[in-house]
Amino acid sequence: MEPLVSIALWVVMAGVGYKLFRLFIEGGQFRKQTRCDGKVIVITGANTGIGKETAKELVKRGGKVYIACRSLEKATQAKEDIIAETGQTNIHVRELDLTSMESVRSFAKRFLEEEPRLDILINNAGVMACPRALTKDGFEQQLGVNHLGHFLLTTLLLDRLKASAPSRIVNLSSMAHRYGVIDKQDLNSEKSYNQVTAYCQSKLANVLFTRELANRLKGTGVTTYAVHPGTVNTELPRHMGTFFFLFEHNLVKPLLRIAFKSPRSGAQTTLYTALDETLSHESGKYYADCREQEASEAGQDDNTARWLWDVSEKMAGLSSKAA
Repeated sequence: MEPLVSIALWVVMAGVGYKLFRLFIEGGQFRKQTRCDGKVIVITGANTGIGKETAKELVKRGGKVYIACRSLEKATQAKEDIIAETGQTNIHVRELDLTSMESVRSFAKRFLEEEPRLDILINNAGVMACPRALTKDGFEQQLGVNHLGHFLLTTLLLDRLKASAPSRIVNLSSMAHRYGVIDKQDLNSEKSYNQVTAYCQSKLANVLFTRELANRLKGTGVTTYAVHPGTVNTELPRHMGTFFFLFEHNLVKPLLRIAFKSPRSGAQTTLYTALDETLSHESGKYYADCREQEASEAGQDDNTARWLWDVSEKMAGLSSKAA
């Protein structure tokens, strides 16, 4: 009997160890039951992964949620999934292609005509470490989608956010911003391109955009937050070209489920910064695992943040300022 007892003990210990490991991996959780009844919320790229989980939770808490995605078919399927899971129907689908400034402007125009208020804007969509490609306006794709598209969208919606204050803007960044450098001589990667370097630059741009937004929005009641969701098992690597097939391998997928956060856990810091009342007077900061963390030194550079804003205005067609 002793060998059986030892085996049983090892099984129990392994099970407990696995549970503790998963708790560590899943990270901080937003456990407050904060409601958002009557609030109007826009989430970009919410047809899958973190964005979908965020939309599901916010509609459960009483929000009126707009899913803004490039694919209406996928967004509609996400909407139907969320309604089936939650029983809540106050969720809406709109087309938004962040690779096209025209599409961003069309979305903003329609939204402003439809909605008298906007309480929470969550800039969630993104691409990661993809082979070099250009947006419809000629921008390097990661800079264009992760930063410039959201920069234009946010700017076009700012007056509505101010009119709805207190309101919030949540920008999904990444710990990859710590390895990013804003290349003032080649921001658009026209002279040279590295897919990882370009991704890190775009994520640093998210942090700097959040910081500069906070400076420009002081006294308006609109607050901003940059978020690192964690290493999450989502479809984000689908943009990584042939390398994506590694993530799709039948032997790798189970390992990702063990070692990475679930999309639900990946959404927790977004929910925290979008809803937690204790953050109502905080703005421009960087968060991960439902707590404030210090951004990189480059992510706290106000001079670069201002420079990036001015250049982004010009690239997005909002200003004639010289870079």
